[in-house]
Amino acid sequence: MESTPVANSDENLLSVLAKLEECRAALLAGGSRDTAELVSVVILELRMKLNEIDDAELKALCEEMMRAREPAERPRDLKSAHAQRRRPLLRLVK
Repeated sequence: MESTPVANSDENLLSVLAKLEECRAALLAGGSRDTAELVSVVILELRMKLNEIDDAELKALCEEMMRAREPAERPRDLKSAHAQRRRPLLRLVK
């Protein structure tokens, strides 16, 4: 990665995170959307580690975001949104 050693492990993870984000951008530019999404999962995992966020906190955030979004959607919008959704690539398993 770098020619000089990184003393702090958080700094090392930030360096890895920056490289992964570059890789994701290159994959998207090259049309490899599915692979870029997998790299996004790794980026999320690293960010969670850096910010000391556990799986339960992430799940609670996602649930709250879904609840906040529900009243804004109309029933006909839900049907079209559901039809456009792709099957998730990965599932969070504890």
